[in-house]
Amino acid sequence: MPTPLILASGSEIRATLLANAGLEFEVMPARVDESAIRAGLEAENAAPRDVADTLAEYKARKVGGKRPDALVLGCDQVAALKGEILTKPGSPDEARAQLARLSGQTHQLLSAAVIYHDGEPIWRHVGVVRLTMHGLSERFIDDYVSRNWDSIRDAVGAYKLEEEGVRLFSRIDGAYFNVLGLPLTELLSYLVLRGELEI
Repeated sequence: MPTPLILASGSEIRATLLANAGLEFEVMPARVDESAIRAGLEAENAAPRDVADTLAEYKARKVGGKRPDALVLGCDQVAALKGEILTKPGSPDEARAQLARLSGQTHQLLSAAVIYHDGEPIWRHVGVVRLTMHGLSERFIDDYVSRNWDSIRDAVGAYKLEEEGVRLFSRIDGAYFNVLGLPLTELLSYLVLRGELEI
């Protein structure tokens, strides 16, 4: 790529997706207080989509200020049920409670990406995935959390689709890359249009 690309995230999954797509890039995780930004936005009743987009932009801007020559990619993902943003479970009991709330319901994953260049946002996209969960029994939830706690403690909604969590769902509408936290197809299309990638 003629213009350097920087991933402003420490996410191994996002880095793997970019590398598997054949992109050359640097990793420079943005140091932003996500909790404070998210809390401020939620206090203003910001929509989950806007929360994801704003957090992605903060990350891109933070690193973009140090590297204005580069295309700096900031990303964030938010899960929401009926407009309420879900968080990572702080304990197995919280994981069980989240799964009980999601049981039989459809919720959304919103994966936002923003690119900064020369101190300005030049591209943004929010990919949406709708996930419908089976009705889960209390016994199943208990067993699932016991088996998977070490993995799902860092997962919003207390599941990972790339693992056993895929069994929880009866329907998933949206791009798999968005599930993993990066609207990759749209990102690659933009880089092609900019002339950064050849096809």
